[in-house]
Amino acid sequence: MGLAWIDENVSWTLAVLACATLGLAPFAPPHIVEKLGMLWRGELVRSIDWFDLALHGAPWVLLVLKAVSVLLRRQAG
Repeated sequence: MGLAWIDENVSWTLAVLACATLGLAPFAPPHIVEKLGMLWRGELVRSIDWFDLALHGAPWVLLVLKAVSVLLRRQAG
């Protein structure tokens, strides 16, 4: 299971499209940039801010996991 599932079931197109839409929404400036700044400064205290970080950060996590999965598969094979 694990990374193999992501490699087999999540296409690059889906991962990149998710990052370009939900991951960067609302575009000026993206919530993910605001929330990461708040996290860095220690200002991420409200639950809605944590939810926003999780929501807008999930596509980026998915993209990174997809890349790690492909790299590990190439290394092993």
